[in-house]
Amino acid sequence: MALFFLAVVLAGAVRAGSQERGGPSSFFHTSDRCMACHNGLVTAAGEDVSIGTDWRASMMANASRDPYWQAAVRRETMDHPQAKAAIEDTCSTCHMPMARFTARAQGREGEVFAHLPVTRAETEEERLAADGVSCAVCHGIKQEGLGTEESFVGGFVVDTESPWDSRPIFGPFQIDPGLATIMRSATGFQPSEAPHIQSSELCATCHTLFTEALGPNGEVLGRLPEQVPYLEWRHSAYRDEQTCQNCHMPLVATDTPIASVLGEPRAGFSRHVFRGGNFFMLKMLNRYRAELGVAAEPHELDTTARRTIEHLQTSSAIVGFSRADVAAGRLDVEVAVENLGGHKLPTAYPSRRAWLHVTVRDGSGGIVFESGRLDESGAIEGNDNDADPSRYEPHYTTIRLPGEVQIYEAIMADSEGGVTTGLVSGVRFVKDNRILPRGFDKGTADDEVAVRGGAFEDPDFTGDGDRVRYEVDVSGARGPFHVEVELWYQPIAYRWARNLASYDSFETQRFVSYYESMSELSGVVLARSQTSVRSAE
Repeated sequence: MALFFLAVVLAGAVRAGSQERGGPSSFFHTSDRCMACHNGLVTAAGEDVSIGTDWRASMMANASRDPYWQAAVRRETMDHPQAKAAIEDTCSTCHMPMARFTARAQGREGEVFAHLPVTRAETEEERLAADGVSCAVCHGIKQEGLGTEESFVGGFVVDTESPWDSRPIFGPFQIDPGLATIMRSATGFQPSEAPHIQSSELCATCHTLFTEALGPNGEVLGRLPEQVPYLEWRHSAYRDEQTCQNCHMPLVATDTPIASVLGEPRAGFSRHVFRGGNFFMLKMLNRYRAELGVAAEPHELDTTARRTIEHLQTSSAIVGFSRADVAAGRLDVEVAVENLGGHKLPTAYPSRRAWLHVTVRDGSGGIVFESGRLDESGAIEGNDNDADPSRYEPHYTTIRLPGEVQIYEAIMADSEGGVTTGLVSGVRFVKDNRILPRGFDKGTADDEVAVRGGAFEDPDFTGDGDRVRYEVDVSGARGPFHVEVELWYQPIAYRWARNLASYDSFETQRFVSYYESMSELSGVVLARSQTSVRSAE
């Protein structure tokens, strides 16, 4: 063991010594430098909780490999060619943060496509780009300015002044001076205890994004709150109860070492699984792993996708019936939906949507009414937006027809009022009825997190959830009637994928082909409930 330990230290010291010291290229290391000591972590019960293994199968690690993100960036640069450099710089801020920070420190704008494909990464900057949202960037963020508007859209601060061998790397624990020396020798970083690493404000730097809307000549038309889960959380009851890390980085139940070399058992060790909502992209990354240069093993991505779905199905929402009766040939049902998370459901990138699938069967099991069925293409039957990109489904208080579907989503409009999935063309949301978290007051919400469209006037759409009435004509059917409601969710809605088909580029056409090959896997049921109703007659 002593020889192994000495070898680790010496190898690390050699690697650290080979780096350029004090220059912009020395701000970060790629994750392989950290994995030597932060893998091989096992609880007393035998569960593998390795930081590196968990991370590399997450969307954080694969941020730069994400084929939908690559396609979306290409689409934006084709829509706004005069702003290509600025778009790539903005979009690399949080998907290739280490490479972008390095470029900015050298007086250049961040790039996206110059660093792709990640399979050919050769230069240091290309390797930093391929590493996505990696260890050194999150643990290198200083407390300075966190939670302020200046810190949003990737406005985090990293120490660029300290000498390389004393540059701080932040964590939640106090580190023994001897162990700190070992880590500094191996990486060049000086570990430092810092509570801000477990604050929501740290996450807010890249999870509070505003997009500048551009006109046909490149003029700035406005600012769109593209994705603002931190601001949604801050306007909810959860701001006083839980941080982002509480849900997305769950604690290990027992004291466990955080390092495989001389690590001591510690309480409060957070899993680096980064539970989110994009199970579909995890499956896509796994299926097309060779083409996308995915480093995680297949079983690791399978496990992460499964855990993501399990988390969504146990911790995101509940659905049920607050009323159900039949009279005079009409079935009246009131469906109640409650958001269990600390932000809107769904939140973040506006391609995400949730919706109600309601089915009514007669006494023989035949379907007499159905609203919200997902077909194999990834489209929702009856949804105006899936059928026609220029339209969208309104928010409903009462649904009477199969072609009416309650969809919880954010719909953007451009400067002409047309519906769009182009972020740089979107100037405002004309619909935002995503399910509110507990404690969210839509009447006092700032514009950045406001409810838009019919949901704002709906008295049954509040921080306690949503209630939707279904009035179904059952006069020609015999009961008892069996009613089932499912709350479905898609990370990438049909229209957001299909709108890329008209763009003639490698990235857009590749993603559309991926989506079409896997569209039957694009949605998942978050919650369901059922009831039987007998006629009072």
